[in-house]
Amino acid sequence: MARNSSYTTQLQAGLGMIHETLDLLRLWEPGDSPIKLAEKAISAGVFSRTTARRARNIVAEMFAPRFLAAGGGAARYLKEMVDTDQNMEDLKQLFYLYTARAQSIFADFVTEVYWPRYAAGAHHINRVEAESFVHQALHAGKMQKRWTETTIRRVSGYLLGCCADFGLISTRGKTNSVINRFAVRRNVVLYLVYDLHFSGLGDFGVMSESDWRLFGLEQNEVINHVKSLANDGHLIVQATSDLVQIEWKYSSMEHCIRAITER
Repeated sequence: MARNSSYTTQLQAGLGMIHETLDLLRLWEPGDSPIKLAEKAISAGVFSRTTARRARNIVAEMFAPRFLAAGGGAARYLKEMVDTDQNMEDLKQLFYLYTARAQSIFADFVTEVYWPRYAAGAHHINRVEAESFVHQALHAGKMQKRWTETTIRRVSGYLLGCCADFGLISTRGKTNSVINRFAVRRNVVLYLVYDLHFSGLGDFGVMSESDWRLFGLEQNEVINHVKSLANDGHLIVQATSDLVQIEWKYSSMEHCIRAITER
C-alpha cells in the first residue's frame, strides 16, 4: 500500500499505543471525526491520567493517521474485531500493520534493519543501529527539515520502543534489545490478502505487495500462506513462478471480517 514517504516524529505520540487503540476503537462510531472522538474520550474519561491536550494529541497524531485514513475503513473493520473479542495477538499484528502504513520511518526500519538482522540469526538489535538508520535517512533526504542530534536519538528510541510494543523485540537495558521470534498469524494473512485485493490490486500484485515484508515474508512464502487459506475454503488459488490466479470467496471486506469473527 502507498505510504507517505516523508519521515516524521509522530511516533512520539505514544509508540504502539495498543491499549489506547483498543479503548478508542470501542468508543469510535462511523462518522466520528478525530475532533469528535477526542471529545468523546475526554468526556468518558478514557485517558483519566492524561490532560485533555494529551488526549487530543493521541487521537490526532496516533489514532487518526493509522485508522481513520481513507474514509476510516480500518477503524470499522478493527472495531468489529474488538467488539467481538477477537484474539489479542491478531489485533496487535493488525495494529502493527496500520502503524507501519502510517509511519514510513517505522516501516522502513522494520524492513531494512530488523528483518535483515532477524534473517541473519542475530539475537540483539541496539540503539546504535537505530541511530545509524536515522542518520542514513537524513542524508537521503527523507525528512522535510533537518533533525537535530537530540531528535535523532529520541526517534531512534521511538523505533525500538514501537518494535517492543508490537512484540518484535524485548527491551533489555537502555541500549540492547533481544530479537523475538515473530511470525504472521493466520487471521492476519486472511485479513491482509483481502484488504489488498479490495484496494484494487491484481492477484499477482496482492502477492508481491510490500506490506508482506513487514512480516518478513517473500513472495513465495506469501503464496504458501495463501494456499493454506485455500485449504480452509477462504479462496481458491492457482500459482506458478510467474502467474497467480485467485478466485475470491468474499465479496467485500465486511464479509471477510465476518468470516474471521465467526471462526
